[in-house]
Amino acid sequence: MFSRRYLAMWCAVLLLAACLAAAALHHLSWFWSVIPALLVALGLADLTQERHAILRNYPLWGHLRFAFEFIRPEIRQYFVEDDTEEKPFSRQQRSIVYQRAKNEVDSRPYGTELDVRAAGHEWISHSLMPTQLPNHDFRILVGPEREQPYALSIFNVSAMSFGSLSANAIRALNLGAKKGGFAHDTGEGSLSKYHREHGGDIIWEIASGYFGCRNDDGTFNAEKFAREAADPQVKMIEVKLSQGAKPGHGGVLPAAKITPEIAETRGVPMGRDCISPATHSEFSTPRGLLEFVERLRKLSGGKPTGFKLCIGHPWEFFGIAKAMLETGILPDFIVVDGAEGGTGAAPLEFTDHIGVPLQEGLLLVHNTLVGCGLREKIRIGASGKMITAFDIAKTLAIGADWINSARGFMFAVGCIQAQTCHTGRCPTGVATQDPVRQRALVVPDKADRVFNFHHNTLHALKEIVQAAGLKHPSELRAHHIVRRVSSHEVQLMSQLLKYLEPGDLLSGNYRYSLYEQWWPVARSDSFTPRLEAAVAA
Repeated sequence: MFSRRYLAMWCAVLLLAACLAAAALHHLSWFWSVIPALLVALGLADLTQERHAILRNYPLWGHLRFAFEFIRPEIRQYFVEDDTEEKPFSRQQRSIVYQRAKNEVDSRPYGTELDVRAAGHEWISHSLMPTQLPNHDFRILVGPEREQPYALSIFNVSAMSFGSLSANAIRALNLGAKKGGFAHDTGEGSLSKYHREHGGDIIWEIASGYFGCRNDDGTFNAEKFAREAADPQVKMIEVKLSQGAKPGHGGVLPAAKITPEIAETRGVPMGRDCISPATHSEFSTPRGLLEFVERLRKLSGGKPTGFKLCIGHPWEFFGIAKAMLETGILPDFIVVDGAEGGTGAAPLEFTDHIGVPLQEGLLLVHNTLVGCGLREKIRIGASGKMITAFDIAKTLAIGADWINSARGFMFAVGCIQAQTCHTGRCPTGVATQDPVRQRALVVPDKADRVFNFHHNTLHALKEIVQAAGLKHPSELRAHHIVRRVSSHEVQLMSQLLKYLEPGDLLSGNYRYSLYEQWWPVARSDSFTPRLEAAVAA
């Protein structure tokens, strides 16, 4: 009992005894005994509790361990990590968003802090004959053959639901999108009144829960969908198959977290868990997916309709491509979500080890469409940890037509990467339903920051495109990006990545083992490959 482990406990006991003796002799007020008494009581509670071994062995002292563990993320973020250490976003990356969102100078003095000799360092080749572009309002036309095509900015707000984000965060994002003329993806939580309040362009995401267009049993309701999709504010329809944060994983919003507003927005009852199934009930095959896309396109009055996914088994996407060829039903767009995406809270294993990263997923989708002769007919969006104009340029060069960013716009609206999104205790009011916490987020000010971030990032992209001697970001190709592969060797991205030529998959010229092994066994009538062929391969 007199081990050093109990030193804090014995000090508290001696201090209490001294205070009691002094009070008995009228040298101190009895009040001074309260704190030592509380410490002794806490120490005794530590010794007798059965949950924490550390507190049983180190009464009082043990609480320091939990205190330091509690503030460890803040200590690391503000005092330990350097400017370029990414966990998950570096101070340098966050700072560039804050500066551009506030219209502050974003230049860097005294040269780069990056190690340009390190393997993995990348840059864009510049031209000795830079171009001069008239503006940076870069757009692409999605669904040009549809009744209601949409001229989409090449930089937009990625999918984040009301419920995950606060009402004020949704308001600020949508007002910023309205001011800047870019699109705001609803996430799977459906269209809320906060999305509609300021009239910004909307991409309505339809996920497996069919929130906002569902029957009481969770199945799809075509009448509700058609009514909501007719809103002129809704510009495109996106069927969500999976997301980068937790591909292949459903979700549950516990009944205790469902507010009347969330229940109204999603069309779910109060007092019951809100289930997001891992799979859709409206289809179970590649053909079924495309038929559902076509159905939504007709119900929406001919608005561009497509789907979003994080790539997993390659034969499943190959099956979708085969279904496109066989049915003639084409999505207007496909959004590829990289596994490094992460606004949605997820189990550690899913966050770290499930799903294909953006570069590889985007390349597979782009190559497959090229190999099928469909690339010119289908637009590709990409999302997954993109902050800077270089991130955008590189992703466009690999094969995307436009970029979505979630955490970038979260930083613009006030996020400080506290990583408490799933607790409801967001310190800046961005990712919480606490009315007091979200009151701190002032919508007009944050909307201006959202607009500024978009505006200044595309201005930076314009300068990159000009430096490369190009006339539009759509001209960026993999050969414009250079990567260091060792301390003494660099290669063009076009040399490192494997690209197919138009029609390769149709002619059987697979070029690479991935396509040679899995394209022949993929099926349009099932997401399961032809097992006998797969075994033979």
